[in-house]
Amino acid sequence: MALWPFGTKEGTSLSKEQKAALAAVVANAKYELLPLKNVRDQAAAVPPKSQVTVTASPQHTLETTLEVSEFVVGLGHAVTPHFSARMTRDKAHLAALLARAKQIGLTRVFVVGGDAKEPGDFKDGLSLLRAMSELGHPFEHVGVPAYPDGHAEISDDALMQALKDKQQYADSMTTQMCFDPEKVATWVGQIRREGVTLPINLGIPGALEITKLMTIAARIGVGQSTKFLSKNLGLVGALVNPGAYGADTFLKSMADEIADPSAKIAGIHIFTMNQVPSTAAWHQKLTEELRG
Repeated sequence: MALWPFGTKEGTSLSKEQKAALAAVVANAKYELLPLKNVRDQAAAVPPKSQVTVTASPQHTLETTLEVSEFVVGLGHAVTPHFSARMTRDKAHLAALLARAKQIGLTRVFVVGGDAKEPGDFKDGLSLLRAMSELGHPFEHVGVPAYPDGHAEISDDALMQALKDKQQYADSMTTQMCFDPEKVATWVGQIRREGVTLPINLGIPGALEITKLMTIAARIGVGQSTKFLSKNLGLVGALVNPGAYGADTFLKSMADEIADPSAKIAGIHIFTMNQVPSTAAWHQKLTEELRG
């Protein structure tokens, strides 16, 4: 199979070690759901006993995120809700959210700054993490975001410092979508040299139609990576229908980094955009290919 010419060179095959490492990372997958009207129908299409994350939407509330999380727990999945700092009003609100999460039986959380236009007492993820630590929380595992493609409103230096500061509160980090494997590989090397040691979950899109994916990517602020994708349509996955994007080619392009223990790439976080059936089918095909 021809591969993208970063990491594993074009026209070569994965080594036994690369294939085994990639299979382990792909097996450790999280399906992200958006708390929209169709979320319960989409949740029904998630493969049995999966890891699922439920985002926090400024159009709804964190209570909605927890309500959906409770529903997904009832389907037999291990669920991680997103806690958005800018959607959390104050410490009393945070305490109520933590109590509700404990009542549901949630043991994992993903803490983000969030996009709410009028924040309460918490302006960013670090301030919320500190408050959670002070109050005490029920979570055994705390995840935080990372940005290989940069952030539209935060400098690269500030992003790096935030990762360093969050390490004492977090157990892993998940990357925002980036379609350029060379950029992600360079970023991984940089953060490791800077002393950031948290394991990485690579954030990848689900199996989405290309034009829809590019529209979504531009909206969430990964414009540079969108330009890369538009110029390199060879990244369209081999395991999905024509005209769709599948991250199989991207992941294989990072086989060198994934197989390198010092990179500490632990799993994948799939941004399904509530396109779960096509994404689950793609994930199953890739899993079977890597096992073969």
